[in-house]
Amino acid sequence: MNHMNDVNEMTDDTSTYLAVVGMAGRFPGAADLREFWKGLAEGTESITRFDGNAAYGAVTGADHFDAAFFGYSPREALMLDPQQRVFLECAWEALEHTGYDPATYPGVIGVYGGSGDTGHFGTLRANRDRFPGVSDWQFRLASGADFLTSRVAYKLGLTGPAVTVQTACSTSLVAVHIAGQALLAGECDLALAGGVTVKVPSPVGEVGGDDGVLSSDGTVRAFDAAATGTVGADGAGIVALKRLEDALEDGDHVHAVLLGTAINNDGAAKAGFTTPSVDGQAGAARAALAVAGIDPATVGFVEAHGTGTIVGDPIEVRALAKAYGPNAGTNAGPNAGPNAGTNAGTGPGVGTGPLGTSLLGSVKPNIGHTDAAAGVIGLIKAVLALANELVPPTLHFREPNPMIDFASGPFTVNPVARHWPRQAGEPRRAGVNSLGLGGTNAHVIVEEAPASEIADERRPFQLLPLSARSTQALKAAAARLADDLRHGHASIANAAWTLQTGRRAFAHRAFVVAADRESALAALADRPQAVDAENGVTASDVAFLFPGQGGQHVGMAKELYEHEPVFRAEIDRCAELALPTLGLDLRDVLYPEAYPESTRDDAMTSMRIAQPALFAVEYALARLWQSWGVNPGVVAGHSLGAYAAATIAGVIDVADALHLVLVRGRLLESLPDGAMLAVPLPERDLLPYLTERLSIAAINGPAQCVVAGHALDVMSLRKRLDADGIDGRVLHINAAAHSLLVEPVVAEFERTVARVPLSPPSIPWLSDRTGELVTAEQACDPAYWSGHLRHTVRFNDALATLLRESGGGPLLEVGPGRTLITLARRHPAAAGNATQLVLPSLPHPNEAAGGAEALLNAAGRLWQAGVEIDWPALHDGERRRRTPLPTYPFERKPFRLDAEQHVLEPFEPTLAPEPDPQAQTAEGTEQAVAGAFAAVLGMDGYELGPDDDFFELGGDSLVATQALAMIREATGCELTARAVFQAPTVARLARLIDTELLETERPAS
Repeated sequence: MNHMNDVNEMTDDTSTYLAVVGMAGRFPGAADLREFWKGLAEGTESITRFDGNAAYGAVTGADHFDAAFFGYSPREALMLDPQQRVFLECAWEALEHTGYDPATYPGVIGVYGGSGDTGHFGTLRANRDRFPGVSDWQFRLASGADFLTSRVAYKLGLTGPAVTVQTACSTSLVAVHIAGQALLAGECDLALAGGVTVKVPSPVGEVGGDDGVLSSDGTVRAFDAAATGTVGADGAGIVALKRLEDALEDGDHVHAVLLGTAINNDGAAKAGFTTPSVDGQAGAARAALAVAGIDPATVGFVEAHGTGTIVGDPIEVRALAKAYGPNAGTNAGPNAGPNAGTNAGTGPGVGTGPLGTSLLGSVKPNIGHTDAAAGVIGLIKAVLALANELVPPTLHFREPNPMIDFASGPFTVNPVARHWPRQAGEPRRAGVNSLGLGGTNAHVIVEEAPASEIADERRPFQLLPLSARSTQALKAAAARLADDLRHGHASIANAAWTLQTGRRAFAHRAFVVAADRESALAALADRPQAVDAENGVTASDVAFLFPGQGGQHVGMAKELYEHEPVFRAEIDRCAELALPTLGLDLRDVLYPEAYPESTRDDAMTSMRIAQPALFAVEYALARLWQSWGVNPGVVAGHSLGAYAAATIAGVIDVADALHLVLVRGRLLESLPDGAMLAVPLPERDLLPYLTERLSIAAINGPAQCVVAGHALDVMSLRKRLDADGIDGRVLHINAAAHSLLVEPVVAEFERTVARVPLSPPSIPWLSDRTGELVTAEQACDPAYWSGHLRHTVRFNDALATLLRESGGGPLLEVGPGRTLITLARRHPAAAGNATQLVLPSLPHPNEAAGGAEALLNAAGRLWQAGVEIDWPALHDGERRRRTPLPTYPFERKPFRLDAEQHVLEPFEPTLAPEPDPQAQTAEGTEQAVAGAFAAVLGMDGYELGPDDDFFELGGDSLVATQALAMIREATGCELTARAVFQAPTVARLARLIDTELLETERPAS
């Protein structure tokens, strides 16, 4: 981007190109980029009219500011120049538009900009009584233009150059040039550049005199015979720039490419200090074209300074004609521009034909002259025109100014919007001109963005996180995202990536998991649950709970095997390790569809096969969680699950652990036919029922025990319990671990353990044998392991310790189903702790959700609670691109010194609408569902919300049947237990019930 004087010098070095990767602005009649472009494309004038012919381009809400977001007190915000407040908000929005959080950006960010003339210092002094104890020095800090960019750097934590520029009307485009130079010099890696002009209170309009500067009728007629001058306006604009090669490498969304920029000054070769110079202006445009290395005839549109002044417009067009006209020479190199040589369409177009076919335009008839912000706003208009393939109309152009020689020049002014096709293999290109009073000129050559590569979207589901500083802002963010997904073009995968890696995570959080745009919209409309993570947890607060045998099934975690590289690698590793001993491939059993030759669909009932299969899934799942940054602070396992827990705790290597599991499964399968019976009794009440041939294999809760022994003895016990009205349930396990039947194999198993290297736990590991933390001596003692195989599993005691010591940290079940977290939710130690977060990693086989969806839901819940997820690792092996998404919904309040008092109170409440009968019915159904959930789960007195999940509260399929009976009595709707699996929250089940009732009541057609 170095200044060049030889207009014919050519270059094919793309290393000097810059990418526009983000934009933001506030404009008269438009609060954001989308509204701004809509107004331009539709030819809307957004200038406010006052009495007589007075007019001004006012920005709505320019006096409002989200002080709390940036950590300002109300008094500080009131003192701060409104220009600096608006510029600060735009800087944040521009960074969000790029998809980067400055706190995590892996490089240096600089900021360059300038502001308009301000009388804010005088206003502060005139209102000194409102600021007792504040000095003039403090007033200057709050109002001085010198501090515009350094204040942004301070508040956003930017460590690159912070340079305030002041060249009158060309300020912001000069800032773009300087920012580009800094990027190419390596002074920063991302640069914000722009400007702002804001007056508070907004002027009530200005009327021009005889000097031809201000319009006499409040209308800007650029290049027109009836032009009488310009109209003042407020506005702000910022572009975010990166080196093009970096932007492409980093997967940024490139809005356009800056091929060349240049600045100069008219010098003394003009009639007066404020008089524009044809040669000076032409020199800046020629220099920019030379740096770009392109033929001027390939520039199809030039956004001029175009103020509509009697003297200024003719001089500017003459200057541009000298740079772009037939005798301007050529700058084209053999590969000029990143898009040069593309296969473009043909047909009538702009910029490559005969005289008068390059379009000339100006944004000032739309919004007025925004002074220091004018240049960057013109650049933003040009970028949007390139992206939308449309040149907006130049308003109020009826008859050419007779002082402008359009007939012999390269330009024509179009009064209507015109489609902008590519021509003759050349990409679309535009020039942007900005002229400062006093003679500082700036010119930029901008080209349409190169085609972006298609992002990898193999994953079946995506997690879209949202956060804000307040609940109301969070709701607004969700609504904005929904609107963008409804009308935008972002892929759901790129949207997820941008929200995960390019947004600051604030305390109020929500998320949705979706497979596509439609399901994302449905989830956002379904009121995603908001959580306050102000006192959030970390990964070290998470407990991994590994379940024992019973929940395993063919196809468990199948989606993870298909789509998660870390999980797949660990399953493959375990399968290959087990193959020599097992004599079959575990993947044939787990995922028979992936291995059509498999005939082992029923092998999951075998202890010899099921146990290593379950271990492999739990271990692989734990490693996947760890790869995402979720490293537990404590682990615990139930029976077989203790082996996965010990492996993650560093006690045993995965190969040795799998070896022990294989031996364990073989030994258990060699025992006489055994059985296990779940009995809903406390240990003391169960003992009188037991014979010497029966053992209590597990104590899972205060009144939840499992009995093991010979199958005939277990069946006999069941009959005796039935006779006493006690419902015993036979488990689908054809062996009797943790019972007398194990005695013959204990010694052999202990000898096997003795040959395996064991280490003290590196992560606290809760014993399901003792209920306390496993000591270094126990972990390394083979007798502990053999005793673990034989003796009672006291998981109830382990849960008591965990819930007492964990401080309420999340409990994550790392395996199929939700057996252990259900036990935890029902445990007395969890009583009264409705906020205890218990999460499954994988769904129950009866649930509609697949493994990938359930896992991302768990990740989202952990993130909501405050756990930091390693988002790039979550996308391991996939290429993602940032995409423009709605920026933060600032909660602005008015801060005006001219007001009677500073209004900080909330807005006046509006009248409540008339009750909606349908809404009342839905609310009644929700109350019935919530009441049934609370009753069957023993949560009387708790106020359940619409997003409370039946299973996370401790429910299971048996209890669901009881809840449905109560719901049927209250609503008359008959549902099966499967409905609760499909719609487990209060709100979702209530909607399902209302739909069923509506279908029942609808008459047959």
